[in-house]
Amino acid sequence: MKKFLLLLAALSIQTTAAAQTSQQQPQSDLSYSFAELRFVDVDTSGGDGFRLAGSYELAGPWILVGALTALDFNNNVDSTLLEIGGGYVWNHSDDFDVISTLRLVRAEVDTPGGDADDSGFALSAGARGFLAPHIEIRGSVNHINLDNSDTYLQLAGDYYFTDQVSAGVSLDFAGDTDSISLGARWFFR
Repeated sequence: MKKFLLLLAALSIQTTAAAQTSQQQPQSDLSYSFAELRFVDVDTSGGDGFRLAGSYELAGPWILVGALTALDFNNNVDSTLLEIGGGYVWNHSDDFDVISTLRLVRAEVDTPGGDADDSGFALSAGARGFLAPHIEIRGSVNHINLDNSDTYLQLAGDYYFTDQVSAGVSLDFAGDTDSISLGARWFFR
């Protein structure tokens, strides 16, 4: 019984400290409630398609994230990647945040010779901030663990036309395959 009470006391102290820490963090001008549509072009394999992604701010520094990426390749191969998970945002200042996410991933590949699917996880750690009043930059290191693991670097930038609409480019540098995407975000604050 003593161990249970000690564990309960430790959990309540940790919960209280976490709540106080989240209240003391500066609020960022960056919104994490958005929907995004991007055209994706994969350079080495002749693939292209789209990515539909989104994020939603929860109470405190927590976010929900999700994405669907569908690509068609020249050799009659199609791939679909579904991601869903959550993340944590550390507000560094009004214009700069550090972000980490953990996502469950489901991949399906359709080929003329058959189909395959796999499940795994993806981790990301990066930063996001305003370089100028209407220009946002992002950078992250990402690791995806499916049948074969891969780590890649993502660099991106968006121009804000209004507080609710931005558009920009994203570059992914991964081993033998690089990709570029162009798209827009709609923020619902």
